[in-house]
Amino acid sequence: MNIDLIVIAKEPVPGRVKTRLTPPFTPHEAAALAEASLKDTLTTVTATPAVRRILALSGTPGPWLPDGFEVVQQRGDGLDERLANAFDDAYEGRPILLVGMDTPQLTPSLLTKAALAFTHHDAVFGPASDGGFWLLGLTTPNPALLRGVPMSRPDTGRHQLARLAAAALSVAHLPVLTDVDTAEDAATVAAQAPTTHFAATHRTLTTPQPSHLSLPSSSWKAPSEYSRAVRLMPSRPGGRS
Repeated sequence: MNIDLIVIAKEPVPGRVKTRLTPPFTPHEAAALAEASLKDTLTTVTATPAVRRILALSGTPGPWLPDGFEVVQQRGDGLDERLANAFDDAYEGRPILLVGMDTPQLTPSLLTKAALAFTHHDAVFGPASDGGFWLLGLTTPNPALLRGVPMSRPDTGRHQLARLAAAALSVAHLPVLTDVDTAEDAATVAAQAPTTHFAATHRTLTTPQPSHLSLPSSSWKAPSEYSRAVRLMPSRPGGRS
């Protein structure tokens, strides 16, 4: 398909990701769940036809990154700016779909449905059950469509849709998905997608273990402890106006 796909994500470092899972999970366990969710998302994006696949990353790529992704560092202060800049940095004249790392239940068929919606719509919107959104697609990205939209709030999705409507864009709506933010969310999503890395990790972490067995943790290590060849796509200073 003549589209580009972006995954916007954080390096799964204990204490820096999925902090709302702690408690009941430890920071290392929360990072293990974040890494599993990211793996599932990257696998799904890899299996979806696209011209380019881009990881807009906060942090350093690790062994969880598969081949076939260009990596660009996130830039901007708030999430609204980082989303706007991710679109702007990646745009090469094709429609773009952007997803986060919090919906491991995402499937290639659902992403394909989103891509096909560009045939008759200017934008594609995937609402999240917490009031935000798990996917945003734009035929022609414009930073003004995202900058200033309040993020991580129960009304984020409503504000984002209002911004798209104000620009007179036609919007295709996708099914509601649950973002993994809380322990309850994690249990719900693991049950919905039992064959994912995320579900397997969740089962291991929530099943009582003999005292002599250790629980899995994130594979994160200090950058100096490993190296990985990735193609880095430099950010474009200043973006587009």
